[in-house]
Amino acid sequence: MVDKSIISALDAEIQKLKEARALIARIGASDSQPSKKVRTRRKKRNLSPEGRARIAEAVRKRWAAQKKAAK
Repeated sequence: MVDKSIISALDAEIQKLKEARALIARIGASDSQPSKKVRTRRKKRNLSPEGRARIAEAVRKRWAAQKKAAK
């Protein structure tokens, strides 16, 4: 015949496993819901007229070099 202490130990272990499963199920349910994140806007970066002129000149030189290489 089976000892009653073994059965009660098994019942206790089953109860622990059920509680663990319920906890994991709750954690999994909260992970599946999308969380709302607050987006912060970056500060707009302004380019000075001098900087814009330097970039324009560099682009003109690059185009001239490409045009010269294509010939």
